[in-house]
Amino acid sequence: MIINMNVGGTERALLNMIEEMPEEKFDITILMLEKHGKFLNSIPKRVHQKFLNEYSNMKDILNRPPKEVITNHHKKGLFIKGSILILIYLLSKLTRNKTLLFKYLLKNMPNIKIEYDIAIAYAGTMDFISYFVIHKINANKKIQWIHFDINEIGFNEYFATKVYKRFDRIFTVSEEAREKLVKMVPSINDKTKVFTNMISPELIIEEAKMGVGFQQDNFTGIRIVTVGRLAFEKGQDLAIKAMVKLIKDGINVKWYCIGEGKGRKEYEELIDRYQLQDKFILLGENSNPYRFIKECDIYVQPSRHEGYCITLAEARALDRPIVTTSFTGAKEQVKHNETGLVVSIHEDQIYYAVKGLIYNPKQREKFSRNLSNEMFESIGRIGRIYNIV
Repeated sequence: MIINMNVGGTERALLNMIEEMPEEKFDITILMLEKHGKFLNSIPKRVHQKFLNEYSNMKDILNRPPKEVITNHHKKGLFIKGSILILIYLLSKLTRNKTLLFKYLLKNMPNIKIEYDIAIAYAGTMDFISYFVIHKINANKKIQWIHFDINEIGFNEYFATKVYKRFDRIFTVSEEAREKLVKMVPSINDKTKVFTNMISPELIIEEAKMGVGFQQDNFTGIRIVTVGRLAFEKGQDLAIKAMVKLIKDGINVKWYCIGEGKGRKEYEELIDRYQLQDKFILLGENSNPYRFIKECDIYVQPSRHEGYCITLAEARALDRPIVTTSFTGAKEQVKHNETGLVVSIHEDQIYYAVKGLIYNPKQREKFSRNLSNEMFESIGRIGRIYNIV
């Protein structure tokens, strides 16, 4: 169960895992809260798609500020429902218990009739999905999957303590993420394990041959690529400020960002302010960014926080020299000074690292060579899926 199939790391990780699961052994259903996202067309035909149609009536209540929700109900003349929601919001805040709201919203919804072997709350940490999997899906075993750094996303410790104990297994996507989760919720230590996001290097290399890339770009300088949703946590603003310093140094460089998001307007304003219109280029969303990654001189991941950064894993699969910030799980993917550079989450540190690599082509070659020879223990194969619980 996930939110939708937007182009993102969690959704791509799910598709990658499905690719490793033979059709004759696995009958897979993806349950989505909404029918949305460019990755919908990437779901294999053998996979069943289901949608929680009722979610459209709950979305505003779950995601908008309570005051706005109550006001809208009163404007529509729904005074009784609005009054009930006021009481639920107050009780939820006092008890720190979101389950009261979830229970109210789902009270008239019957359980899903099909009985599954395994049900996975894959979009962790979305509390509504966790609650739904526990209370509305019949399955022999249930799994909670945590894809994010819980210290950075407003994690509800009280909810997790009450609900996560009902799952048979909890997976985090890095060892560092596991340590943070267990520190906050010690009671789930024994059932929490690491299951890093999967990629298929062979498929990535093949898709890199088919992408558009820089075919029509006559630029002859240094190309830098970053892939990620345009959002504060992905750190593109840090990349823009690092780029300003590179340009001031007179370096012939262009920085390309692949991804879309709410931060576009802010970043466009920064690009205009620093007069980087022809230097720092927002390419938008692309479900196949691999040709751009393969053709770049340096791949940079400037994120403030991640769970397991799948775009970093993809850059590794394409043997690109890497500069990454030290978010959760980064050091589990990149060995500092061996397969890339891991730096502090600061524009100056990104700048110094990128500049050093630009002026040291031998180090770039070393990183690419080491990545090419590296055995991707974190990639995973079908044996890990068979032993999933």
